[in-house]
Amino acid sequence: MWKLLFMCGIFGWIGARLNVQHANQMLDQLAHRGPDDRGEWFYPEHKAWLGHRRLSILDLSRAGRQPMLSENGRWALTFNGEIYNFRQIRRQLLDIGCHFTGSSDTEVLLRSIEQYGVMETLERLVGMFAFAAYDVSDRKLYLARDRMGVKPLYYTVNGEEIAFSSELGPLRRLPWFDAQLNSDAMHAYFRYLAVPAPVSIFKQILKLKPGVVIEWSQSLGVRERAYWSVTESVSKGLLSRKEKDPLDISRAADEMESLLSEAVSLRMVSDVPLGVFLSGGVDSSLVAAMMRKLSDKDISSFSIGFEEQSHDESGYARDVARSLRLKHHEAVLTERDAIDLVPEIAGAQDEPFADNSVIPTYLLSKFTREKVTVALSGDGGDELFAGYPRYFWGDRISSLRKILTPLGARAVSGLLKSAPVSFWDGFIHRLTSGRYTGSEGLAYRVRRFADYLSIPESEAYRKIISVWDTPGILVGVRELQDLGSCIDQYPDIPWSEQMMACDQEHYLPNDILMKVDWASMRCSLEAREPLLDHRLVEWSWTLPFRLKKADGVDQGKRVMRELLYRYVPSHLIERPKKGFGLPMDRWLRGSLRDWAESLLDRTAMERSCLINSDYVTNMWRRHIGGENFSSRLWTILVFRSWEERVLLSRRKEVVAPPVALV
Repeated sequence: MWKLLFMCGIFGWIGARLNVQHANQMLDQLAHRGPDDRGEWFYPEHKAWLGHRRLSILDLSRAGRQPMLSENGRWALTFNGEIYNFRQIRRQLLDIGCHFTGSSDTEVLLRSIEQYGVMETLERLVGMFAFAAYDVSDRKLYLARDRMGVKPLYYTVNGEEIAFSSELGPLRRLPWFDAQLNSDAMHAYFRYLAVPAPVSIFKQILKLKPGVVIEWSQSLGVRERAYWSVTESVSKGLLSRKEKDPLDISRAADEMESLLSEAVSLRMVSDVPLGVFLSGGVDSSLVAAMMRKLSDKDISSFSIGFEEQSHDESGYARDVARSLRLKHHEAVLTERDAIDLVPEIAGAQDEPFADNSVIPTYLLSKFTREKVTVALSGDGGDELFAGYPRYFWGDRISSLRKILTPLGARAVSGLLKSAPVSFWDGFIHRLTSGRYTGSEGLAYRVRRFADYLSIPESEAYRKIISVWDTPGILVGVRELQDLGSCIDQYPDIPWSEQMMACDQEHYLPNDILMKVDWASMRCSLEAREPLLDHRLVEWSWTLPFRLKKADGVDQGKRVMRELLYRYVPSHLIERPKKGFGLPMDRWLRGSLRDWAESLLDRTAMERSCLINSDYVTNMWRRHIGGENFSSRLWTILVFRSWEERVLLSRRKEVVAPPVALV
């Protein structure tokens, strides 16, 4: 029997102050990631310890237990994730004389590292993973993360000691942890809702970037190398566009179907019940359609409905599930659920994380886990195939800038903003048959377009994706390095595609994938993302933008739609996008008001010395009075909740000196 050992939690510690009992306690903080089994490996001479918590998908046989040690004793491996092409790698290793004692992907990964080394092995892998491999002979530790950043990995180095973990929490119990906050990370959090790799909210703890491996030894310290990057994929894609014959939309859909079918097929390997997250949108519906194409067995689909009709898409998911003959399951998020869930989830992550869609994602994961252990998702479609409105507007802004002088751009911007809401949402909406309106309303979108028209593209992109343009007015500390924005790295492609590249490099791993990993792992559910197969990502950059965005309308994912409509009627999909957010503005004035005011209490905020209490108090009053500051207030509420739980808690398991901003 083939054995993929799947989702787990890993922890390790190397150094003179290693305490094995303490290390075991820190490993067990990851029990929710691997509730089925645990293992440890200790090399006393080097004071090296690796630990593993295991969530079993196919079996619990001892043949695949981790940490796993090579037969010659040179390599020790602890591994979180899946190597989807492990059968192919295994055959290659057998052909050159390697032998195997079991049939797990973990053993294939270990044998490959023995045979080819870490870097060459990484280039051969198709999968999602974070792993640590210790070379006993050379006394070196290798930490690696998958190309797209599906699985997280934190680490900290202190002199001649290093420790790593699937989550940040266990690292806070290390003897050298001092709880100093990273001021750049603070700015990035309030700007982008999440802390981007390679930093964490704490100065001493780092996150491994996607597509990166670090090599560490006590004598040489840390050496970082990238084995894959979005930047390289963009460069290769541009070269391919020039060399290959131009594709029409039908041929592009054929190529995508071949790549996506393989990606979905690899991710459907499981001996436990398997399902799919289904919103009824293009991305999840396409993944579900490929699953149906590949299997005649029952496929369970799962969706979350909202009691708030303005956010509810559950009816669309039901229609798609019926069309694809899926066994559909649906739960409804009520306002009562929000009252219970928000205080529990806000601030519950290892770092402040203010994308409030983590709440329905957690509820969806919890609901799904009642029926299945594995669920495929449609994450990545927006970022790869131009699904966000900012990509549509980018084309228009760039075109206008070529025609207008800076003075003219400012004049047009002012003219657009001067027209009343009723003009855009009434007359123009009817005149254009709603083609450009979107879920926010046409007036809202026009005014955003006007805001970005007369400022530089790099500044405009950051403004588009920022909740707080200037976080310093809130936290009152100086920013040394702007994290999470990379437009200038892609000078050879149009602005819309520059934004897509930056979203793939930062927004996708730091927000979307971090959210899904946290929500699913808290429920011991494994989430798989076939659209983020790196071969599909690389192929997406070979497509010209015209095959992603339809001409004349605000509609992206053109090639995805062409493929999807071979399996699902278009009328089930063509509608304004609602997203996966919450009516937080109304909830904060109502059901969540008491909870919010307890966190925004002036005395409590002044005790933390991190938040400008006068500024926040004024904003809260204006929100209660009817203005909508819910997005900004949510970042503050999440930070305050996290701060109370992590920084100001006096629980014995968190021992740290006074907090300092550096």
